[in-house]
Amino acid sequence: MSDLKDAAARALACLDLTNLNEDCTEEDVLALCDRAQTKHGPTAAICIWPQFVAAAKRRLAGTGIRIATVVNFPSGMEEADDVMEMAEQAVDDGADEIDVVTPYPKLLEGHPQEVAAIVRRVRKEAEGAQVKAILETGMLGSPELIRSASEQAIAGGAHFIKTSTGKVPINATLQSARIMLEAIKASDEEVGFKPAGGVKTTEDAAAYLALCDEIMGEGWATPATFRIGASGVLDALIATLDGADAPRAAEGY
Repeated sequence: MSDLKDAAARALACLDLTNLNEDCTEEDVLALCDRAQTKHGPTAAICIWPQFVAAAKRRLAGTGIRIATVVNFPSGMEEADDVMEMAEQAVDDGADEIDVVTPYPKLLEGHPQEVAAIVRRVRKEAEGAQVKAILETGMLGSPELIRSASEQAIAGGAHFIKTSTGKVPINATLQSARIMLEAIKASDEEVGFKPAGGVKTTEDAAAYLALCDEIMGEGWATPATFRIGASGVLDALIATLDGADAPRAAEGY
């Protein structure tokens, strides 16, 4: 149990507490901000829709909790100029991190360079913010395509590579995580990793931390290099830290 508690504490500190529900309201986001300030310490960030960034910035002032938002989400195929405008506005509103869905349909059509291109543009437009490139690994499917997307996102200057939007049938898996971490390791670049969607229990979080330890080395997975994109797992992590029974795994993201 002590090992699981250690994993829970590590995971909580690396959590991007997320609400990307279609019916999300400003009140929901303010509640999320409050939830992120737990009795066991703060989560690394919250991840929310762009229109709520300014309100979250006010609510989280002085907490040290970062604000992440999403662009080109979830399709990966919005007009590039609109994506850049949204990213720039989000940073102006106070976003610390931009999670951009890469144009994975273009990669599936044989145009992997489109992945690097959009990451590079968002890096430029969102100057001062960290950029996480969402690969949508469940839609890419094959190890070869997941590796290609990872390499292209890293080449474009992504600060993190992220598995998923949480909006498709297959989201984060340990298999895709291994491919992405191996691509980071091979690149010799300082790039972080974020599994998102499907991380619902302390055991799930512990498995991703163990994989990071195996591939990247113990001590690598900190909030600066590793995030978990989830909403439902927070209650499970707190229950583990409290020594209580785990709640029933949450549905959705």
